[in-house]
Amino acid sequence: MSFPRGDRLLEFVAVSLAATFTVVGALDAQQISEFRSNVSNTFGRASWGQASWGMMVVSLDAGDTLFAVEPDSALAPASNLKLLTSAAALRALGAEYRFRTYVITNGEVDEGIVDGDLILYGTGDPGISDRFYPRKDEVFHRLIDQLAALGIHTVRGDLVGDASYLPGPLRPAGWEADDLNEHFAGAVSALSYNENVVSFQVVPSQAGQRPLVTTVPPHSGLQVLNTAETVTGSARPRLAILRDKPLDPVRVQGRVGVGTRDVWRQMTVSVPAHFTASSFRESLKERGIEIRGGIRIVETPEESALGKFSAPALGRRSARVLARHISEPLPAYLEVVNKESNNLFAELLYRTIGRVKRGSGSSKASARAIRSELEDIGIDMSSVVQLDGSGLSAGNRVSAATFVEVIDRMANSPEWTAFWASLPEAGRRRGLRRMYRTAAVGNLRAKTGTIAGVSALSGMVRSANGERLAFSIIVNGTPSQNRAKGVENQIGALLASFERVDETNAPEHVTEPLVSPRDETADTGNRHHVAPGDNLSMIADRYGITLSDLLQANPNVDANRIRTGQWLKIPTRRGSD
Repeated sequence: MSFPRGDRLLEFVAVSLAATFTVVGALDAQQISEFRSNVSNTFGRASWGQASWGMMVVSLDAGDTLFAVEPDSALAPASNLKLLTSAAALRALGAEYRFRTYVITNGEVDEGIVDGDLILYGTGDPGISDRFYPRKDEVFHRLIDQLAALGIHTVRGDLVGDASYLPGPLRPAGWEADDLNEHFAGAVSALSYNENVVSFQVVPSQAGQRPLVTTVPPHSGLQVLNTAETVTGSARPRLAILRDKPLDPVRVQGRVGVGTRDVWRQMTVSVPAHFTASSFRESLKERGIEIRGGIRIVETPEESALGKFSAPALGRRSARVLARHISEPLPAYLEVVNKESNNLFAELLYRTIGRVKRGSGSSKASARAIRSELEDIGIDMSSVVQLDGSGLSAGNRVSAATFVEVIDRMANSPEWTAFWASLPEAGRRRGLRRMYRTAAVGNLRAKTGTIAGVSALSGMVRSANGERLAFSIIVNGTPSQNRAKGVENQIGALLASFERVDETNAPEHVTEPLVSPRDETADTGNRHHVAPGDNLSMIADRYGITLSDLLQANPNVDANRIRTGQWLKIPTRRGSD
């Protein structure tokens, strides 16, 4: 059957739903009729033009398909692709994986003087910024603390920014040229700082003079051509901060009014390794460590003092580790990937998977490594085309059925708790800010996806009687992304309120939270050990107590925030022994 388009979509959805409900069988007829009507109305409220849809919903408890519309059609998934990257990262790297950044020398150290180069060696950590730390350069100062403890005060050679651990193009070939200046398309490098983005600040000066242009953080290494003018009078200020290509100079042009507000714009840096090394050098200078040479960048293993080895400890004997930084564990990074849909974090995990499993951080090696990891747990990857780790490339292809399989297999794996905790939660300000005042709030978790003409939502929700429903909704060629997301919201709410009436088909453990039965989270005596993804309402439901009882038993707990690893006292359930 050809894929439905335009006016045929509504008819196709109705026929497909009728067929799948016939297969399901023992469901309440009124509920089926209402559900079908609501889904049909959801699609029928607007014209979809030439849009192509792929949808699937499967009950992980009953094992049946509730509905499917061309589930095997491979479509551009946008950021839903991050689900594949995240699942493979947990399997290939493990939840305890941490990035490491080293300061090394190829020379001798004598009486505080390094007789050689000082090498800043990165292994792909995108978190060297103020995302995880009090200030942007916190990691630099932690490394410098270790140098200071060795008494180092002078380096006779160069400061080398070594990004050879992940050689390859800084920008995936499938990314749109118009996106490459934008903050969400930072260059991919083994040595990164401030997520490879700077903010330009343009401050009006005196009339007739150039405005002052600075970057935050400084030392961006970007060439700036400032032809703008500060003006007075009634002329309307019009300022532009432009760059045609990532390696071109940045042009500041137009006019800005005297006494007006500063103008800001974010832009990606051209060469992340140079930006990182330049910023590190300034921190060294601030702490009194002199670099007598210049800044040099290394991008291939052949140039590196460490050769082709995967860590400095295994490198050439002439390389000595002076300091090292170890990042937060992988789950902290996955939350940035999925809850904030951060492309740089996803790309560096993607490339790291290839480096660790295949010995190469190239896109092809990374795609092969992810395919292997997911095929090992029974996911059919035959129709998947993966060109990057983030989904920013329009050439990626994944089907709705594949995303449902990923959710299904991960839900029955030891990695489920960390995977589930990384997904945005419906109705939460810091999660999926949608589906407010529906049964999906605090229940549905899913990854969003948006690029030009594409919208997607894939994840899991519990039905009204507790069934775990894995779902994926993808549309390509939509005339309105807002309209498409409205459909996603309505279907998510419908699934959250869906209920079976045939008790023989109902799942046995509908009151358990959405965690794997293999979850090792300890419930010891009358205490509960908080796991990733837990919230107070979920914990109260698990133990058959009220939220009020739980809060009363834990007076020092913030009702709006609990921490993973925290212990909670569980009061005795009223009416029980």
